[in-house]
Amino acid sequence: MSEINPEVLKVFGFWSSILVLKMLAMVPLTARQRFRKHVLASPEDGVFISKGKAVYNDPDVERVRRAHLNDLENVLPWFIITYFWLGTGPSPWLAKTLIQTFVLSRIGHTISYVIFQQQPLRAITFAVAFGITGYEIFKTLLYYY
Repeated sequence: MSEINPEVLKVFGFWSSILVLKMLAMVPLTARQRFRKHVLASPEDGVFISKGKAVYNDPDVERVRRAHLNDLENVLPWFIITYFWLGTGPSPWLAKTLIQTFVLSRIGHTISYVIFQQQPLRAITFAVAFGITGYEIFKTLLYYY
């Protein structure tokens, strides 16, 4: 493993923080949908919403939850593999470009999933981010093999 370029690590730290903020924003967004629709996650949550009832299939709440789950399924592996990939010594330009593109793609994916609810934008942003993760996995495997 080569030493990670400090400038690239700074870019990774900044954009990763933006991505974590976006993921954390999904929590109040889900809560907002639950309060707006009077939908509880479980019966004991009736303490917070007096007219609410436990519903497990509200389409608006589920859409936000699925977007959040999609983040967990795609962003967490990206964090791990990107750190190892940065240890392979990629060019600073390529590393910065892929990191920024991944984060912007994930933000675009969330916006197109939760707010605009449009294809093909959602599929394109998903594919771009997924492709970046795949590329980093491939290059990391080749380097460490």
